[in-house]
Amino acid sequence: MHSDYRGRFAPSPTGPLHFGSLVTAVASYLEARTRNGAWLVRIEDLDPLRESQEATSAILRSLEAHLLNWDETVRYQSARHDAYAETIDRLVATQNAYSCICSRKELNAHQGRHPHHCRDRRPNSAADGLPAAARFRLDDQTIKWHDRLLGPQSQTLRGEIDDPVIQRKEGFYAYQLAVVVDDIDQQITDIVRGSDLLETTASQICLYRAIAAVPPDYLHIPVILNTDGQKLSKQTHAAALDDRKPGQNLWQALFALGQQPPSALFTAPPAETLAWAETHWTPSQLPLAPAQQQDSTPDSPGSPVV
Repeated sequence: MHSDYRGRFAPSPTGPLHFGSLVTAVASYLEARTRNGAWLVRIEDLDPLRESQEATSAILRSLEAHLLNWDETVRYQSARHDAYAETIDRLVATQNAYSCICSRKELNAHQGRHPHHCRDRRPNSAADGLPAAARFRLDDQTIKWHDRLLGPQSQTLRGEIDDPVIQRKEGFYAYQLAVVVDDIDQQITDIVRGSDLLETTASQICLYRAIAAVPPDYLHIPVILNTDGQKLSKQTHAAALDDRKPGQNLWQALFALGQQPPSALFTAPPAETLAWAETHWTPSQLPLAPAQQQDSTPDSPGSPVV
């Protein structure tokens, strides 16, 4: 029997999973399992120009190799365009979204203000031959919420300047819209993700409210850095996970998450490591600062520097 807890791991298929992705996956997985909840996997394939089916397959294989087994069917955002379009129509009808024909260069030149006065246009009036993005309308306000690791959070939003794109001029739906629409539809109650996404939370909370939905609870974990102090990502050429070493990878992920796994588990099968982790998972031990990945060997487990 599952509790009401519903979490998810939602990678973008722009490449295989790297160590930073695994750390986030492990944290979200353990949160769900230790709270007797459901753990879902969603593929955020919103940009076909940057993504591939090969990357999607590699991601799912890596999760399976590390025994991070998901509940329910994997969701693909590329199959959800109708839901996103319907939500934008609702937001436009309630004056919570508008068409924007301003270029990035124009917005930068006007300190984020819209030289074409897009927020004042009538719905669909931007269809004057110029490509238009859809933007979510924010008000000047301060949004407060509680993060389960970082504590009370507060972010001041500026109307017009901070209005996020929810559909790009090329027609692709944006992360800010899709993540909220799918989290609502899949009844996600708790989001565990990297702290690099903390700054998106306030505008997403506003979007939840505009759709008349209750925002989930948030837990933002530290990102993993490379030796140059950069976040591990595809853009910084993070190495793909070696699926032949799932037990060692899981040990390193748990150490980066401050869980202090016994050194004897470094060479243990992944099932044994996960069993220990589910018994000993302690969110209060999560570090507040980013961790740096280091090389390791079976004889001498490397410890990420926190």
